[in-house]
Order: sequence, then structure tokens, then C-alpha cells
Amino acid sequence: MRTLESIHEEIESLSEERTELWHRLSAEHDPEVRAEIRALDTKLDGLWDEHRLLRARLRWGDREKIVARARVEERLERAA
Repeated sequence: MRTLESIHEEIESLSEERTELWHRLSAEHDPEVRAEIRALDTKLDGLWDEHRLLRARLRWGDREKIVARARVEERLERAA
């Protein structure tokens, strides 16, 4: 599993690359540059999702354990 720092470093690197591509695109319209920007946007979205998921896991624990615990509590409430 990756660390928050490594994910954040990759996000920073790709964001800088995307900024450079936007500057190139503003100078002259190029469909290839636009496609690269879209690809970077997709990759950045995935990295942000991974970042949020890891932060949540570190803060509250594993999702499967949380769901299992909630189901047990729900069964206990219904039985009471």
C-alpha cells in the first residue's frame, strides 16, 4: 500500500505537468496536447480518490471491519 506522501508527490508532479500542457495549449491549439490533458485529468482523479480512501482508512479503519461492526450493531438493535 502506498503512503499519503507518495500519492501527494505524484499528484503534485502530474499537476505541474498539466499546468505546462495548459500553457502549451493556450499558445496554440493542439488536439494531442488536449488529449494529454484529459489523460492527466483522469489519472489525477484516480489519485485523489486513492488519497481520500487511504485517509479515511487511516482515520477510521478498514471499511470491511466498519461495515461488519455496523451490521452486528444493527442485528443487536433489532433483537433488543
